[in-house]
Amino acid sequence: MVKGVVMIGAGGHAKVCIELLRAMGRSVDFCIGNAGAAQTCLGVPVVEGDEYMAKLRKQGYEEAFIAIGSNSLRNRLGIQAMNLGYKLVNAISPVAQISPSASIGNGVAIMAGVIINAETIIGDLAVINTGASIDHDCHIGRAVHIAPQCALAGNVTIASEAFLGVGCKVIPGIKIGENTTLGAGAVAIRNIPANMKAVGVPARIVN
Repeated sequence: MVKGVVMIGAGGHAKVCIELLRAMGRSVDFCIGNAGAAQTCLGVPVVEGDEYMAKLRKQGYEEAFIAIGSNSLRNRLGIQAMNLGYKLVNAISPVAQISPSASIGNGVAIMAGVIINAETIIGDLAVINTGASIDHDCHIGRAVHIAPQCALAGNVTIASEAFLGVGCKVIPGIKIGENTTLGAGAVAIRNIPANMKAVGVPARIVN
């Protein structure tokens, strides 16, 4: 019997990613959740505790998807899963539009309505959420989250673990630093360094 994907996470983000994988013709056999999680997630059995990553791997499960919203935690659990020997699969909506010249990493979620244009690079464990658009030659780093309805112009760089809130806009050539947050609706018209929070139109650093 062919074993399905192990979903690490059992919340709302996991629900979306389960449906993405099902739309790709994949099955999810288990979700791994925290203590107190519901017993099922969209009909998928939920087991509690990170130790099940190793237990299920020993049972012959080979593929995993990290369905965690927190960038740093998603990154950490992705590394843990790979160290256990899991292959990280992608969850990509069949109604996303992805250029054939774009490069997509491993463990990536790309939601419905996303547009990714020519020669853009999407790093491992990134989340490109519903209706976001990313133009040509962008570089989206590892474990970045681009929230719904964001719009990135060409040649934008988003460093690892950065978060762009709902509806952000980024003009061409801008660089957003590692672990930086752009608040919802922010418009980035200049580079923003690492480990900052920026909000507003135009975006200004507030920490």
